[in-house]
This record gives sequence, structure tokens and C-alpha cells, in this order.
Amino acid sequence: MSMNQCVDQLVLALLPPERIASVTWLSRDPDGSLMHREAMRVGVNHGLSEEVVRQKPDLVVAGSFTTPATRSLLKRMGYPMIEVDHAESFDDIRRITRQVARAVGEEAKGEARIARMDLQLAHLARDPGPRLRIAAWDGAGFNASDGSLYNAVLEAAGAVNVANRPPATSYGRPDVEVLLATAPALLVKGAGLGRKPGLRDNTERHPLVRRFWDGARTLTIRQAYYQCGTPMVGDAAMALRTELRNAAARVKTPLPFAPARSL
Repeated sequence: MSMNQCVDQLVLALLPPERIASVTWLSRDPDGSLMHREAMRVGVNHGLSEEVVRQKPDLVVAGSFTTPATRSLLKRMGYPMIEVDHAESFDDIRRITRQVARAVGEEAKGEARIARMDLQLAHLARDPGPRLRIAAWDGAGFNASDGSLYNAVLEAAGAVNVANRPPATSYGRPDVEVLLATAPALLVKGAGLGRKPGLRDNTERHPLVRRFWDGARTLTIRQAYYQCGTPMVGDAAMALRTELRNAAARVKTPLPFAPARSL
């Protein structure tokens, strides 16, 4: 039984449906899960301890963000449990995939998933092409920061996030001045899941942003591409490479204030 949306995807990738008591209901959302089709084949839970008691799993696989009270209660009740960290890098993905694979007795499948991801990353690295300058954000701020999985996937796909470069680094959030100063070729936005209004909306509605980056210069991607650290992000990076290049090809003229060196 998995009680975390990201861990769900590892469990679904490693085990057949008959060995899965349930995953969280969030894993059936295609915007947030790369394994949404597989999730439709198993039961779901809402992260409640009562559901664990009812389903009686042999192992509970929880994330580090799973409700601490629930984890504590299940430990006191004696349920076998492993707790999996959130991954922010490809090395983290390798580590937690091996952790889960070992816990469910599927080490060979875990290594095969890691090998496939590494093959995809190597393929992307062999054909880097020109680095596409973008501004990436999600929700209320620029959050594809250095050291995040979001940024790692963007870089693997051939992009460089100007929000991580001076002068943007002093802002850390959507800001029209950042966009004018750095002149990214594209805006790359996560397609928020149930997102509430925030600072991002103020920037998107600004007349200058709508004038220079509306339409072809804006690319909206699934949060599933970068939200969870699983070996399937190799597929996400491959898809994102294609989407970025297609979007760049649709841009017919450079920004009037863009540096001559860049897209």
C-alpha cells in the first residue's frame, strides 16, 4: 500500500496490480502522474490510517511528506513501513528506486528502470543542440531553482533557466523586470493542479508579458514531468526536449531587446 503520490509511481512501476493493495487517489490524475493509466488498475486510498487497517497491507510505503501523525500511529500499531525521501536529483532517483525495489523484492526491475533512465539521459546528452534560454516557473514563483528536480529535467532536455542566472537570481519569483532583463526565448510553466491565484497570475497578465511572450513563446507542461522523482522522468525529459524544440521553431522573430547571441 502506497501513501504518497510520488511513491505510488515507483510501486506501480515495480509491481503487478495484484500485489498492490492501493495507491493514492492523486496518482490517477494525468497532469500529476506519469503512471496514471497503471493507477486506474488498482485501488486507491486517501492517506488515512483507517484505510490501512481495512486493507491490511503487508507493507506500507510512505513518503517523507506523508502525514507525520499517520506514520507515527501506524508504527505504534506495528505495521511494516518504509519511508521514502523526496527526490531532487537523478542520483536521488537512483537511490530511492533501489530502496523501494529492495523492500518489495524487485531489485532486478528497479535496476532495469534505472538503466533505462540512464540510457535516455545519455541519449539526450549526446545531442544537446543549442541551449534554449527559458524562464521556468510554477505556482506562485520561479521554482526550477538550481538543485531542484525541475531544473535537472529542464537541463537534461536542453534548456537553461534564466531565473537561475543574474540578475534574476535576486528575485526568485515571477517578475516582469526579470523577463525584460534576461529576455528568455520561452516561458515554461507547470500546468498547476488545482492552483490558487498568486503572483504568477499578476505577471502573466502584465501588458508587456502578454505583448512579448503570449502565444507561441509560452509552453505549458505537465507537472508530472518534474513533480516526482522516479526513473520515468527519463521519458519526461525526452518528451520535453521535443516540446521545447517544437515551441522554439514556432517563434519566427527574436525579441526586440534580446541579446544577439541567444534565441
